[in-house]
Amino acid sequence: MLRLRADRWSEGAARAALRLGLEAPSFDRAAQTYEVTTGWRISGDSVRRISEGAGASIRAMREAEVAQAHAVEPSGAGEAETTPGPIDPVKEQGNVSTDGVFIRIRGEGWKEVKVTAASQARVSKRRAGQVSARHLAHEPVVKLERHSYQATLGDADDMARWEYVEGLRRGLPDCACVTSVNDGAAWVERITRANFPDAVQIVDWAHASQHVHHAAERAWPQQPDTAKAWVEAQLDALWAGETRVVAEAIGGLPHAEAAELVGYFSNNAERMRYAEFCAQGLSIGSGVVESGCKTVIQRRL
Repeated sequence: MLRLRADRWSEGAARAALRLGLEAPSFDRAAQTYEVTTGWRISGDSVRRISEGAGASIRAMREAEVAQAHAVEPSGAGEAETTPGPIDPVKEQGNVSTDGVFIRIRGEGWKEVKVTAASQARVSKRRAGQVSARHLAHEPVVKLERHSYQATLGDADDMARWEYVEGLRRGLPDCACVTSVNDGAAWVERITRANFPDAVQIVDWAHASQHVHHAAERAWPQQPDTAKAWVEAQLDALWAGETRVVAEAIGGLPHAEAAELVGYFSNNAERMRYAEFCAQGLSIGSGVVESGCKTVIQRRL
């Protein structure tokens, strides 16, 4: 059995076991892969201890950053916050998106992990192949890149602290423009507004359009052509910022979920000005954080 010693070789072995422990579907599978690739044996329990030990160290470091970011020290000009050191700071335009995803924890059941992603926004000219009825030739294209993630198994206020620290580490308060594209959840809007009050909050276009599709499918389950025509009319109105028109159209549908959807569109009208946002070169998609939920959290946990 591999014994971890304080020499250079064993440190490298531990790093290899840790990487496998983070990537493999289980610690036992990680141990098997380690033996096949290196010829050295290690147990699944050893991989687990290495992985959990590294996780505890990272957790302690992150909690220290949270405490530092929220500490208040007296200064000549009043009270000032201290901040953790910057890592790969975002320039000019950034984005912060937050979401939640459920995982099943052994012995505890289903619980929600909250995730935030900070990204650099890169704005470029629109190419000919990217022009459509909704995306005009003169409008810029925005792409989110250089992502980083923070996650916590806690409530919205716990996530607020982690979201704030990640924004500081990436330099979002120093950006000329910050967007926050999310699914429309009230808790996300609340904590992001508290942490980054100047951020332009936007409801993810895919989520909004999915609600329109869902409403039509419930209203005309056996009439796909009718549902499709109705959806296209509502999406055109939604893109143009006419959320009142969309809310009224959904309110007239004959199913119980319509009332909830009316509130969704009415309450988020300011965050659904999609044509205006695109003309300004702002992102309208939250795929970055949703992808993080699937790959960073669900795939491993």
